[in-house]
Amino acid sequence: MFTRPSGYLGVVRSPSRALPLVCASALAVVLALGACTAPPKVQTPADEANSSSAPGTGDGAPAGYEDYYTQSLDWTDCGGGFECTTVRAPLSWQDPDAGDIDLSVKRMPAGGEKIGSLLTNPGGPGGSGLEFIDAAISSFGDPVTEAYDVIGFDPRGVGESTPVECFDDARKDESLSRDFPYTAEGIEPRAEELAAWGEACAERSGDLLANVDTQSAARDMDMMRAVLGDEKLNYLGYSYGTQLGATYAGLFPERAGRLVLDGAIDTTLTSDEVGAQQAVGFENALRAYVTDCQGGAGCPLSGSVDDGMAQIRDLLDRAFDNPLPTTGERRVTQTLAFYGVAVTLYNDGNWFLLTQALTEVFEDGVADTLLFLADFYNDRNPDGSFSSNSAEAFRAVNCLDDRGNPDPDFMAAQLEEIEAAAPTMGTFFGYGGLTCADWPVPQVEQEFDLAAAGADPILVIGTTNDPATPYVWSEGLAETLDSGVLVTWEGEGHTAYGRANDCLEDAVDAFLVDGTVPEDGLTC
Repeated sequence: MFTRPSGYLGVVRSPSRALPLVCASALAVVLALGACTAPPKVQTPADEANSSSAPGTGDGAPAGYEDYYTQSLDWTDCGGGFECTTVRAPLSWQDPDAGDIDLSVKRMPAGGEKIGSLLTNPGGPGGSGLEFIDAAISSFGDPVTEAYDVIGFDPRGVGESTPVECFDDARKDESLSRDFPYTAEGIEPRAEELAAWGEACAERSGDLLANVDTQSAARDMDMMRAVLGDEKLNYLGYSYGTQLGATYAGLFPERAGRLVLDGAIDTTLTSDEVGAQQAVGFENALRAYVTDCQGGAGCPLSGSVDDGMAQIRDLLDRAFDNPLPTTGERRVTQTLAFYGVAVTLYNDGNWFLLTQALTEVFEDGVADTLLFLADFYNDRNPDGSFSSNSAEAFRAVNCLDDRGNPDPDFMAAQLEEIEAAAPTMGTFFGYGGLTCADWPVPQVEQEFDLAAAGADPILVIGTTNDPATPYVWSEGLAETLDSGVLVTWEGEGHTAYGRANDCLEDAVDAFLVDGTVPEDGLTC
């Protein structure tokens, strides 16, 4: 779960290319939305361009799904030391005769003596695991990449796996740019637009749309565990990936191996609670940015920190009344302006970009950088096409997992509370109950144990001023899981492993490689 205004997609998601480990694309290389470090590690390539794995172990296969758990994989060299393959998965984990879907998988083979596979997920829902490990592999600890085949995969409905499809690019671009008032008058047009998303997804995605829930994705991971030949699942998940990992542990506690859940989602919260608390997270992160900006030279925000926050809110309000001009033909709506601000808050290394964007608007009267940032967040290319289906998958998965309260009185009262707690950013988390109100397939019933009773120790990592997954969520998940162990990074931005300090990095590496469980409550 990560950033779009609630009225669009429910809660704030992680930009698929903006996690702390991912080196960003352009503003050319300048956009460091991921603390770019060294080039990706290149392990010794396979002896042959194509290699076949042994058949899957079949261990744990549900009745009727044995063929999926025992399939063999054909791995192909796909550059940079990586190998790629396609895993066949059932469309439905409730009906083995419903047909198949494809899961696209990529691995970096272990650089040393292999102890198993390490599945990873970058968040979203909707983030591409293939794209993630391309950049993230260089930020993982050497002990981890020596010991594990590191696996990235696009979950069902995402990217190069069998994808959810909805609007065409032009219609999607229009929708992601569109503004609605966060008032009672905005309910009807907002609801109509959200219903149009659902209709398009149902028309273009068919039966897949009802089968991209998190529990199904967790069952896919158990199948991959067996196919890769592992007795237990070892896993590193960020943000929404923590929900996926916790769901796996709840479904298969006896097969949960070394699980690291970084930037955790509290699985006990409703979607309404998630949106309200996330608003405060982004408010706090923005306040930290403003404080830092005003403490240095060249900050375009004047006066006190409260004054600076008010200036940003005034800018967002101005974009609603009169979209901000750029040097091109496009203009920046309030929705796009919010995306442009929010995306920089995922990593304090990107705060300089927000300063650049605000300086352009306040001093030059143009919003080119703000538009670039919004497009980066939305995975929009300069020609108006989109490089991912993250917006579609985000909505489809969340609407199957949980739904907010669409009652107008409830939403209005909640918005008032959110804006009191987060006066600058809170508005954009309102009316979230409309997101799935007319979704064309039903919510999936929860089938797993939130406590994951019987699972091995599970490492939960929280960053103290994380905007997208507030620290209190990591505390909550660690407490909910019977075997949860909380590790805290005192820092800014979203998630920690791969961009934190040696204290945290060493603790995670030792846990994954040696099984050394850090002290519960360790603070780095």
